[in-house]
Amino acid sequence: MLVDFSGWGHLAVTGADRVRFLHGLSTINVTALPIGGHAWGAILSPKGRVLSVIELTVEAERVLVHVEPALVAPTLALLDKYAVMDDVAAAPIELTAHKRWTSPTQAWQAPYQFGPAPGPVASAAEVEVARIEAGLLRYGVDVDDDHFPFETPLTALLDYGKGCYVGQEPVFRVHAQGQSARTLRGLRFADGPPPAPGTAVAHPAKAAAGVVTSSTTSPRLGPIALAYLHRATWEVGGEVTVDGRPARVHALPWADVEW
Repeated sequence: MLVDFSGWGHLAVTGADRVRFLHGLSTINVTALPIGGHAWGAILSPKGRVLSVIELTVEAERVLVHVEPALVAPTLALLDKYAVMDDVAAAPIELTAHKRWTSPTQAWQAPYQFGPAPGPVASAAEVEVARIEAGLLRYGVDVDDDHFPFETPLTALLDYGKGCYVGQEPVFRVHAQGQSARTLRGLRFADGPPPAPGTAVAHPAKAAAGVVTSSTTSPRLGPIALAYLHRATWEVGGEVTVDGRPARVHALPWADVEW
């Protein structure tokens, strides 16, 4: 599946301190990325909440920060806010870019390919199905400044040995204590339409077990959804109820489909 990312936001971060600056601002271990390397992560508030979901691509003379279009202005504001005494500058740029996704897991790992796609790109509807199967976060839908990164699939990408960054302390504290109250899971239904975002999730162990954030009908999996589930109900393979309908709990990304 070829996915067009030309319409996404792309920020070019330049200056002698660019790597050190982004390393200290984001959850990504930027100093460990080689030229051409890329990684997903987040910029957090001092209290550890997610302010922006980002992907970085390291180039020889700059670091590219890739974000959803709606996150361009907030992310640029964060970069400007923290670049006080650093030799660093950030500016939006236009890029022609695409990715090749072959599976939900690989959607998190595929690097940017700069230039026109070498064939027809997936439709917006096809990309949305693939996004939900992969558990890729949409800011303001699946994650916002009320969430911690360890409550989302970003938890698999957190580097607990990278050193200090903004919001590190609360993230490390919850990791050490193992006290996360909720996590984002996949839900799969036997039939029927997918539940609407915002639909409540129930479980015998907890009536208010969670809430649906995104949903779709997958050609491969049928009706599926993303939902935050309480720790007492998030066991993979377990069952919850959404609007009176049973749903099986899945880890993200879905590992039993290929594109």
